[in-house]
Amino acid sequence: MQKMNFNWIFICGFLGFSLLLVFSCSTTKEREQQTAETVFNKALEQYKKEDWLEASQLFEVIKLQYPASQYSDDAQYYLAEINYKKEEFILAAFNYSMLRKVYPSSEYFKTSLYKNAMCYYELSPAFDRDQEYTVKAIDAFQDFQRLYPEDSLFAKSSKYIDELREKLGHRAFNTAEIYLKLLSLKSALVYLDVVIDEYPDTKYFEPAYYLKITTLVTMKKFDDANSIIDLYKKKFPNGAHITEVSTLVRQTTGN
Repeated sequence: MQKMNFNWIFICGFLGFSLLLVFSCSTTKEREQQTAETVFNKALEQYKKEDWLEASQLFEVIKLQYPASQYSDDAQYYLAEINYKKEEFILAAFNYSMLRKVYPSSEYFKTSLYKNAMCYYELSPAFDRDQEYTVKAIDAFQDFQRLYPEDSLFAKSSKYIDELREKLGHRAFNTAEIYLKLLSLKSALVYLDVVIDEYPDTKYFEPAYYLKITTLVTMKKFDDANSIIDLYKKKFPNGAHITEVSTLVRQTTGN
């Protein structure tokens, strides 16, 4: 009888402790949620006032102290937005990318993907500089288009892609011209082929064909020159250099 009473007391005590623990955890979770909300509202208030330093610190508090709260992805997004507004585009790109990796179901996923592309677009330098960020921007805009082909920003992404590809075509064409000035004709042909093969949608496509013809004539590679002349006439029957090309035909054939 005493043993049964002891077991009953033990069971009741265990159930009571369990209920207390559940209630305590629930209360703690609610308290943390309320605290996270308070911190987020303060951060958002500072963000709207454009107090970037204070807002950033408060958003970081949410990420570090309340990573499981419903405001953690908001904090990550607004940190990226602050970087973007401060023109800290490398940091902004990093934070937009982190949001997509850590919070793939976030409501900010699509916006972060597009803004990530915009960061690289802003980082893209003049045509005569290294074009790493230009390539990254194109890739990012294309990623956005693949995921959101019906989005209203699809057309705008295409416009940016065209602009960036124009820059890459310009760089390749300019490099070819530099090699021509240095009388490094083989190297010039390599870059002219880059324009012809990779950037046919740019304004440097036709000039690259014409420059390749004149380079081959200078190198006395007349058979190769005539082959490119035939292609030029087919692709650009009303081309800007059609008269010059016709003259070059007579030089390469003796007619």
